[in-house]
Amino acid sequence: MPMEVEYGATYRTHNPTMTFISHVTVCHPNLALAPTIEAVSNISLKVVPTTGTDPETGMFFFLVETDDGNFEPFEAALADDTTVDQAEMVADHGETRIYRLCYTPGTKLITPKTTKVGGLMLEARSARQGWLLRVQLPDRKSLSELWDYCRAEDILFELDRLYQQESLTADGKSLTDAQRKALLTAFEEGYFEEPRQTSHEALAEQLGISSTAVGGRIRRGTSRLIETTLVSDE
Repeated sequence: MPMEVEYGATYRTHNPTMTFISHVTVCHPNLALAPTIEAVSNISLKVVPTTGTDPETGMFFFLVETDDGNFEPFEAALADDTTVDQAEMVADHGETRIYRLCYTPGTKLITPKTTKVGGLMLEARSARQGWLLRVQLPDRKSLSELWDYCRAEDILFELDRLYQQESLTADGKSLTDAQRKALLTAFEEGYFEEPRQTSHEALAEQLGISSTAVGGRIRRGTSRLIETTLVSDE
């Protein structure tokens, strides 16, 4: 499921200045590692996002964490998991391990369809009900296509959160680095206090930019934070 890439996929062209970030929950007994997630309650699984996929082996990497450092129940469930063909532990850091897995042919996968509609899987982590996904999509139509695909595959698809983003980013975060730095500096210097303890001019000197740029970054950054944390998308 999470993070696999379908080679030779067709990408839809879209407006690069606007994208959508969707937080989605997906559930199905045949989703990757779903039987293991169901069987072992004290584990947390997360796709390792920086690893590529070898098209010859179909191996994928997962970061696995336990509450007590005991991986025996996880490995026992993994051995019985009908979605797992091969599994190998490749790194051990105490309560955290990295496993390399290969899926069985009947495993239901989400990311190939995400890639086909022009999207990008930013994050995939386990939850008791299945997988929690953070997906970057070019438009609402692509989200609808992904939803339709899951419905056709009998995969439960719940949209938990949806918000627009002004530009495409590698990690799907709502703020740019410049906006984040400007807001944090403004906060630390007392810009949001009453009475205000600093000015655009003082912040501009500290950040090495113009006072107009400071005002713009604070305004746009604040707007994005409100949109992504307070505004519900119907």
